[in-house]
Amino acid sequence: MKHDDKTQMELEAAVFRRLLEHLRKRSDVQNIDLMNLAGFCRNCLSNWFEDAAKERGLGVSREEARTMVYGMAQEEWKARFQKDASEAQKAAFDRREKH
Repeated sequence: MKHDDKTQMELEAAVFRRLLEHLRKRSDVQNIDLMNLAGFCRNCLSNWFEDAAKERGLGVSREEARTMVYGMAQEEWKARFQKDASEAQKAAFDRREKH
């Protein structure tokens, strides 16, 4: 696979947009499940976006980054879709953090 850096960046951006779209559609998947299975969640993505913006001298707030990832204000997403974590989810998260 040969292409220039600009094309590579465009492909990566398209993949990222598709990932965000997928996560927005899959509001049934809780952040704790993502953390337990993949080691990252929607909040991680927004933090990484914020970090990348700041590295480039751009003023992006955490709230702005979270809204971009969630497709709405994080508080609205939480009110609409977030469920209390089960004891099993919490235990899995605690085990993951220790490794």
